[in-house]
Amino acid sequence: MRGLNVPSFYKNMTFKEKVNTLLTECLLEKSSIFLIDLTITDAFKVIVNLDGDNGVALQDCIDVSRFIDNNLDREEQDYSLEVASVGVGSPLKLVRQYKKNIGRTLIVKTGAEIIEAELVEANDDFVILSWKAREPKKIGKGKETVQKELKLPYGDIKEAIVTVTF
Repeated sequence: MRGLNVPSFYKNMTFKEKVNTLLTECLLEKSSIFLIDLTITDAFKVIVNLDGDNGVALQDCIDVSRFIDNNLDREEQDYSLEVASVGVGSPLKLVRQYKKNIGRTLIVKTGAEIIEAELVEANDDFVILSWKAREPKKIGKGKETVQKELKLPYGDIKEAIVTVTF
């Protein structure tokens, strides 16, 4: 680890453990940024996907990349490093992502249906979705527009993606 005063516990860590520890340390200093996914391939390609409560700036990715790169020794283990923000259209994975997207429209897949709805609430246990639907009138012929709302536990969500409107 390039001339740094490395704690002895680093020496006994696997490469993945070192990267994970460095990433955790770095993100502690950037409290609005959080890890979505860390992948390390068999060829030691390190892929870090981040999200943030207010989005992820290019500088955030650069800072995380430099922090990891400056604290690993390529002579000990050659690797490639890619740090990026989650892309538009990426599925939501964490409760924190749902909370930051309250008020936006999601496409939510459950085991039984696909719902396009506004995310009106998100807490640690469930989300509440709201949308308008056309349903047969209770009396007479034809259809009417009704407001629907669904309380959906996270365990029932197979996939949720924020829709982008222009």
